[in-house]
Amino acid sequence: MYLKIDFNSEEAFYVQLYHQIILGIATSRFREGDTLPSVRQLADEIGINMHTVNKAYSILKQEGYIRLDRRYGAVIAVDVDKLKALEEMKKELLMTLAKGSCKNITRQEVHDLIDEIYAEYGA
Repeated sequence: MYLKIDFNSEEAFYVQLYHQIILGIATSRFREGDTLPSVRQLADEIGINMHTVNKAYSILKQEGYIRLDRRYGAVIAVDVDKLKALEEMKKELLMTLAKGSCKNITRQEVHDLIDEIYAEYGA
């Protein structure tokens, strides 16, 4: 499995898992219909508490990245509600761009950064 925890990071373990799964979807490591390990299996594999994995999975489910299936467990199921996703992204970008503006980051620097990030996803 591609998921690993940085035990020296100040970022919460469930947030690390959440971010890694989203990045995995964005970079096609995880595709629609792929199954993730069970909560117990992933917790044992990476050496963290089951409740931590469950919290990450719950947030991913709530945000439409996975669905929980009784037979198959956690399954990648990206929400197709693009308008909702764009609105959420707009809210997050608003604050990020405001912080960048306070640090004198130019529009061109932001565009270059976005192009660099999208290049990683093959978009």
